[in-house]
Amino acid sequence: MSGPRAPQPDAQPGRPAAAPPLPRAQARVDDNGSRARQSQPDLARRAALERSRGRLVLTAMGFGVLFAAVGTKLAIATMLDPREPRRIAMQAATGAPVATAASRAPITDRNGEILAVSLPVTELVANPRQIENPAQVADQLARILPQMDRAKLAARLSGDKQFAYIARALTPRQTQAVNDLGVAGLEFHTSERRYYPQGRAAVHVLGNVDVDNEGVSGVERYFNERLRQAPDQELRLSIDVRVNVALRDTLTQAISDFNGIGGAGMLEDVRTGEIIGMVSLPDYDAGDIGGATPEQRFNRATVGTYEPGSTFKLLTTSMALDYGTANLYSTFDAGHPIRIGRFTIRDFQGKNRVLSLPEVIQFSSNIGAARIAIQVGAQRQREFLGRMNMLSRLHLELPELATPLAPPASLWRDASTYTIGFGQGISVTPLHVINAVSTIANGGTLRQPTLLMQPPGTQRDGVRVITEKTTELVRKLMRVVVTDGSGKTAEVPGYFLGGKTGTAQKAGPNGGYVQGKRITAFAGAFPMQAPRYAIYLMIDEPKPNAHSYGYATAGWVAAPAAARAVARIAPILGMVPDDPKDPAILQSLYVPLQPGRGPAPRNPAPTGAAQAAAQPASQPGAAAAPATTRPASTRNLATPPRPLAPPATTTPPGTAENPTRGPLRTTEALPAASGTGGGRWDNTYAAAR
Repeated sequence: MSGPRAPQPDAQPGRPAAAPPLPRAQARVDDNGSRARQSQPDLARRAALERSRGRLVLTAMGFGVLFAAVGTKLAIATMLDPREPRRIAMQAATGAPVATAASRAPITDRNGEILAVSLPVTELVANPRQIENPAQVADQLARILPQMDRAKLAARLSGDKQFAYIARALTPRQTQAVNDLGVAGLEFHTSERRYYPQGRAAVHVLGNVDVDNEGVSGVERYFNERLRQAPDQELRLSIDVRVNVALRDTLTQAISDFNGIGGAGMLEDVRTGEIIGMVSLPDYDAGDIGGATPEQRFNRATVGTYEPGSTFKLLTTSMALDYGTANLYSTFDAGHPIRIGRFTIRDFQGKNRVLSLPEVIQFSSNIGAARIAIQVGAQRQREFLGRMNMLSRLHLELPELATPLAPPASLWRDASTYTIGFGQGISVTPLHVINAVSTIANGGTLRQPTLLMQPPGTQRDGVRVITEKTTELVRKLMRVVVTDGSGKTAEVPGYFLGGKTGTAQKAGPNGGYVQGKRITAFAGAFPMQAPRYAIYLMIDEPKPNAHSYGYATAGWVAAPAAARAVARIAPILGMVPDDPKDPAILQSLYVPLQPGRGPAPRNPAPTGAAQAAAQPASQPGAAAAPATTRPASTRNLATPPRPLAPPATTTPPGTAENPTRGPLRTTEALPAASGTGGGRWDNTYAAAR
């Protein structure tokens, strides 16, 4: 029997020796039991981890949705729809007014196009007492605001004052750049600025405001209180910006072609008196009033006064027909000049014979118009022009309006009657001329012009100043000017434009007239069978060119411009051209140029406002007049005409100004001054053509 086993050399004292290994099956059983006892906590931990993982997934999905929403909102605000400011969205959601609401109402044209609007802007102001280094800050601001002068910036940032304006309208980028400087003493204020998105369109109608948003000119000044007291109600004007652009383009082309210094153009609705278009050139950008010169700010359409020239012969004819001193069968001796003291009235390229009333208008005879006027008399002439508002300031929603220049009653003698009869010796604005033409076109009712849009169907009050039958005949004569007279270049097929040309010399600063300086104009209406609109175009100081064969009269300058304007404007206004050969229209506008050759009534009664018993019109015998509108020349054999000196220009044969005569020799005669086919004054004064 063996004794106890000796201890192992590495066994620690006091510890029992390791138990002998168990059999393999028993060891496996013990391991499985231990493994089973340790699996319960592991399962709990694993379950907790699974729950945490699910929560993390849900949290991640929530953050993903949140970031997707933020990204979508940023994309909409910055790329898809960046125009709607947050303050407007807030106002729409809450209904509460915001601090940046405009304090001045917008102005629109008749179609709702915005002409003027106030928008919020950021102003940069400074407190110089808080700025430590003004020179350094001025350098920094000059780099951000290059349009500002560094020396002026340094001066504004210096001193003991507590407030100074630096810039009144900063862009968002400039605002951020200034903010990034972190300069103490620089602050931002919210204000508003008036913007004119149409640029130069209707600039003289709109006017401007000052830095305090107070109107200083145009409708901005006239309606200043209305625009400030009702900022949420737009002011809708009668102006059509499309028509204004067409008028401006046409006028610009005419001024450029003939090297003029300026011009004016207007379009008026003859039924309501609404001004549809008004242009004065040169003009300026409404958003840059500080850069405009006095010449650019001057409104030639309402402030400029000019001798109307031969366009005034329409009024002279209407006056004589209304007072009964002339009728369709009247004739006037234009074969002899009219002498007044040391002055002489002549016709430019006159016919040197007796002219019928239609021929006086067709050939724009100064002598004939003067004789028509003197038959009416000075007192009645002044009375008629007073009724037509040609001697007083018109009413229009603009502060810039001029009063006509005319002789006082005490000095209105025969000489004035003669010259005013053909548009000389009196100065009126283009607004006066177009309103008078509008009165003739609408049947004789004088209405004050307006710049406010009238609701459709509105019947504005007016005063009858000419009988309806008188205006019917005068409208036919206006059409004759375009078909057979000095305004042939104004013809627009299908629109039956009628009117009168006028060329007037410009008066000098010391009296008399300036040679070579003239005003050319065309005043008319369309369509003449049923007038809807009156048009006026004027070019200031046109110069002859090769295309016009050395002429710069209204027939060469203003009449073609009127044709181009009507061709563009009429379709814009929805007017469809009629058949130029429509027999009914041609018959309604027909008037014989020499009605005396046909059977005339035995006793044509005087007609007009002065004698209420009658109305001036085409006489019954006019229907039997010959069909031609270009009668053969006749001559008064009893009083042979006195030969006139030809003009100081050469007229090619077959031109619109001189359709039949051949080239004329150059002489030392004074050039004619106003109207096409008129005459001139000897010595100091030049007459209207």
